[in-house]
Amino acid sequence: MLNNLESNYDCARAGDDLHQLKQELASLRGLGAEDQETQEKINRIENQISFIMNKCDINQ
Repeated sequence: MLNNLESNYDCARAGDDLHQLKQELASLRGLGAEDQETQEKINRIENQISFIMNKCDINQ
């Protein structure tokens, strides 16, 4: 998970960051844990992915 995403995010890093975030998301989902903390991490990672894709105009 990225520590801090701001409006001045550098889209040149998007490819690597998205790859890292998607791997982390898949790993968390693979755990099958449905506790509140894990769900919050999943939500935060999904939000980070959406932010990068919107900010950098990336279509999936």
